[in-house]
Amino acid sequence: MGCGVTKGSEFHKRYDKDGNIISVKISAIRAAVLIQRWYRQYVARMEMRRRYAWNIFQSIEYAGQQDQIKLYNFLGYLVDNFTPSSTERNLISHIFRENEVCRDTEWERYFDYRNIEVPEIYSGPRLTFPLDADQAADLVEAFRNKQQLHSHYVLQLLVETWKLLRVLPNINRISTCHSKEITICGDLHGQLEDLILIFYKNGMPSLEKPYVFNGDFVDRGKDSIEILLILFAFLLVYPGEVHLNRGNHEDHIINLRYGFTKEVLGKYKMHGKRILKLLQKIFSWLPLATVIDQKVLIVHGGISDTTDLALVARVDRHRYVSALRPPKKRFSHSVRSSMDSEVDEDMGSKYSILNRRRASLTYFRPFPSRESFQCRSLQDFSATVGRTMEEEMEVRRRQAALTYPGYSLSCRHLNTSISSESDSNSVDTFENINNEWKQILDLLWSDPMMPNGCILNEVRGGGCYWGPNVTEEFLNKHNLQLIIRSHECKQDGYEFCHNRKVLTIFSASNYYEVGSNRGAFIRLGPDLVPYFIQYQANSMTREMSVRQSVRRTEHSALKVLREQLFSHKSDLLSAFQEYDKENTGLISLNDWGSVVGKVLHLDLPWRMLRSQLITTTTDDMLDYNNWFRNLAIKEPSCEHIEQTLLETLYRHRSTLETIFRIVDTDNSGVISFEDFCQTWKLLSVYLKMEISEEAINDLVVSTDTNKDGSIDIDEFMESFRLVDKNMLERGKSSFMRRSEDQDGPPEEQPQHTTGPEGGLPVPPQ
Repeated sequence: MGCGVTKGSEFHKRYDKDGNIISVKISAIRAAVLIQRWYRQYVARMEMRRRYAWNIFQSIEYAGQQDQIKLYNFLGYLVDNFTPSSTERNLISHIFRENEVCRDTEWERYFDYRNIEVPEIYSGPRLTFPLDADQAADLVEAFRNKQQLHSHYVLQLLVETWKLLRVLPNINRISTCHSKEITICGDLHGQLEDLILIFYKNGMPSLEKPYVFNGDFVDRGKDSIEILLILFAFLLVYPGEVHLNRGNHEDHIINLRYGFTKEVLGKYKMHGKRILKLLQKIFSWLPLATVIDQKVLIVHGGISDTTDLALVARVDRHRYVSALRPPKKRFSHSVRSSMDSEVDEDMGSKYSILNRRRASLTYFRPFPSRESFQCRSLQDFSATVGRTMEEEMEVRRRQAALTYPGYSLSCRHLNTSISSESDSNSVDTFENINNEWKQILDLLWSDPMMPNGCILNEVRGGGCYWGPNVTEEFLNKHNLQLIIRSHECKQDGYEFCHNRKVLTIFSASNYYEVGSNRGAFIRLGPDLVPYFIQYQANSMTREMSVRQSVRRTEHSALKVLREQLFSHKSDLLSAFQEYDKENTGLISLNDWGSVVGKVLHLDLPWRMLRSQLITTTTDDMLDYNNWFRNLAIKEPSCEHIEQTLLETLYRHRSTLETIFRIVDTDNSGVISFEDFCQTWKLLSVYLKMEISEEAINDLVVSTDTNKDGSIDIDEFMESFRLVDKNMLERGKSSFMRRSEDQDGPPEEQPQHTTGPEGGLPVPPQ
């Protein structure tokens, strides 16, 4: 067992207090020190690689959120300034109908599920209301077995949830006792396996097992609708034990970009539009925060230096269907009630009375500076919205007086119009709305930072960054001791900051890549000391070493980054040539780092990433033309399409797909050539770049393979996807090996080469 001493070993004589000789093997100590030093260096290298891979994923994720907010600001500006009857406005105005003013009874008729028949051959779960715990548990089991709930039951479940949420307060106040703990879960993001694993480890919601789910139930993952249905089912069964907070992804505008809209329309093709509309209503009624024992605040994003829980408690939260901009004031809730908001267009067509001329894509007044609609934060944009809103209120007041005699009098009796009293306070009304909106925006979008202070969150584009001093002041003001929030992925599933007074909890494991992070949830007892349970839902992670996990995450992050670099090829070449005055085709490594940072607008450690992105250099000089060829990115074969158009498509792929989803008003997944061209016109105006009609027509011809006169959105986006050449070559090699051995079973590509790492159990199949 290693107790003996080999011949020739070095000894160092030492004596104890009794004079006995203590022999110490010097070589063994040196070996132990060397091993310890090597291990520390190894761990440091792994941590460095993990951190920059994490930084890549997070930077690109936040840049995507910022792009979505910029696009929404831009489209909002167009809707506010287009001629109401213009084709372009009709294409996009429907996403701004947050404030449709139908009575609840009218909406209930629209969402009526009773005329949807459930066929006898349907083998999925069948629900009867009121629900009980067994039905909720059966629903979990059905979804675990990949069954789908019929749209009849989906709508019925959502309608019942909507009715319940409308009676809940903005801030749920709950308490612990000596007999039970409260379980708190963070972001799930459509990852059903994480929710099932939480229930397996912790138990399903019950009278003895209360839960708080802290928002971001949907988007990114493939099972968002199933997660919602499970949570809503348990909410109906245990309304006093299950509490749901709204997250920033419970927003139909965000859902357009991050997959939830596409998921619902794919799973419920016939009734998906009604389901999405009802979910808009439900999201707007979700509570904004939860307080435990008057001491612990649970909120999705965070706070700011202006957050006031008393004001949050009074907000009409359902008015903020999208938290991305404040709602506009409407006239009458009874006179102007239309399921499809057609009155807006009818009234708009009579604007000639006021001789008010507005813009369109073919005839438009010049846009203001780009910053006015493409701001880096929503708060920056609110002033522009405010000016437009005040002008709009005045115009509509005069319009209503001219078009509908006696309109103002009837609306005064209903207390829902702009009366003479409200005219005098219109500015105050706007300020109140704007203040309420900022309260909600900060709760859903904010992030903590280490320095003191409170600044706009320009990285995400919404909310703020708040420091430890803001946390301290907020807790003292409201007599609280801890803020629990989510909204940010953490490697261990949780993280303390601000002197352990702010706790981030994130429950979606493997969020960026398999092995990239653990998920976690919290148990909170009467002592209000959080107890953490961590997990990774994917069974593959149990077979991966730390090195394999980091390598896999790093590979995926670098692949995404190489695609970003390739899609900015023209801009990078132009910037490189500014440094390469003599057209040598060479640029220094320092200049390379400066250029890619400026062009991509990503705050990344480019000096550290050089070794991963640059393979060959000569005397610290880079051949940038050869470097582009070595990026290992293969683009689709598109000889007849203008290169500028292709790069625009690669670079703004998510933005383009979002506009497609907006233009696809019937949610069919198919748009006409005319709408396809209008989408590119919108994109060209948004990007302030020239895209010729000839280039767009060439794109139409090349993508309409079946010559049916329409464009399938999914097929179009997939046909212009950049491919990793390395993966392509590995795929070809694997195919060739399998072809050579047709008599035997196909070889499976081994994914892991080292021993398994300890993992947590998963639910039995």
